[in-house]
Amino acid sequence: MQVPLLDLKAQFSSIRAEIKPVVDEIMESQSFILGPRVEALEHAVAAHSGAKYAIGVSSGTDALLVALMALDIKPGDEVITTPFTFFATAGVIARMHAIPVFVDIDPATFNMDPGRIGRAVTKKTRAIIPVHLFGQCADMAPILETASHRGIPVVEDAAQSVGAEYRGKRAGSMGDLGIFSFFPSKNLGGFGDGGMVITNNVELADKIRLLRHHGAENAYAHKYVGGNFRLDALQAAVLSVKLGHLEKWSAARRENAKYYDQRLELSGLPRKKLVLPPISAYEKSGDVNYHTFNQYTLRVKNRDGLQAHLKKAGIGCAVYYLVPLHLQDCFKYLGYKRGDFPASEKAAEEVLSIPVYPELTTGQKEYVVQSILSFFEADRQPSMT
Repeated sequence: MQVPLLDLKAQFSSIRAEIKPVVDEIMESQSFILGPRVEALEHAVAAHSGAKYAIGVSSGTDALLVALMALDIKPGDEVITTPFTFFATAGVIARMHAIPVFVDIDPATFNMDPGRIGRAVTKKTRAIIPVHLFGQCADMAPILETASHRGIPVVEDAAQSVGAEYRGKRAGSMGDLGIFSFFPSKNLGGFGDGGMVITNNVELADKIRLLRHHGAENAYAHKYVGGNFRLDALQAAVLSVKLGHLEKWSAARRENAKYYDQRLELSGLPRKKLVLPPISAYEKSGDVNYHTFNQYTLRVKNRDGLQAHLKKAGIGCAVYYLVPLHLQDCFKYLGYKRGDFPASEKAAEEVLSIPVYPELTTGQKEYVVQSILSFFEADRQPSMT
């Protein structure tokens, strides 16, 4: 049996009849950049996310970049974020000639540890970028409290977490700005690159609309030095169709995660051999956290061995992320060294994501479970510490 990490062909086959007419409409109109299709998607994403405004842009990376531009981040400013995330989170900080300042993660959720942020704040701190990794929101209440107390804007990197919830609020809607990525592999993915910035601040929304179009208020009248960050109408049309299925797909991902949880827990392995991805309830609030499982990520002592075993069995799996950002060559100038962020470094050595996409069959899920169990039976690896 073959079980890919993600099967976009299966997803497309289920919505082909809805997709083709809107693609044909764009082809017939020959209107490809921004326009009514983009505006319709913006209104729909804003409503879905619980934000007042949404601005479509060219990618998740550009969404982060234009968010920092809108906050007027300057060379030498410091921006706090996590070293355990996709490169773009810190890359856009460096592109602004600002300074990425890393804080370690909560080893249970892989998200930024709020208790470490205060110690990282200096007089130069101009923004905080928490990342909602793998489909689960960071613990935003203490992050927002620290930011508010010190007057620091918060940009939520929700590139992997559209539709996720924290204390009844959707990912991206809690900070000053939130960003989504519509890269094809995301839970809400287009037919190419695309992204979105959401906010409840009308001034920031208006500024970002100008920045995405070279800062132009109208033809040849430029208020800011912006960029070409516009969203294609084709991507907006496709995403509008997919948005109508997102809640169903998210529920299916949660059911698939639940299947893995139950089957692996019954095996007796989790507490001895591997750690399953927790859904943090943020117990102090009593509110349940809504995890959308962009990835179902295990922690395994012999991660490389399990990865090789699953690949040999025809099961797609991947490591997100193999090298924490503070250890990347391009960030050597920041002066960090191995051991500075031990939770992130340990996660990079142990994480492995397995298939969790909505179209998985029961047979495929069981094959994944049995393949994992067979590895541990043969490997007899030491317990997690």
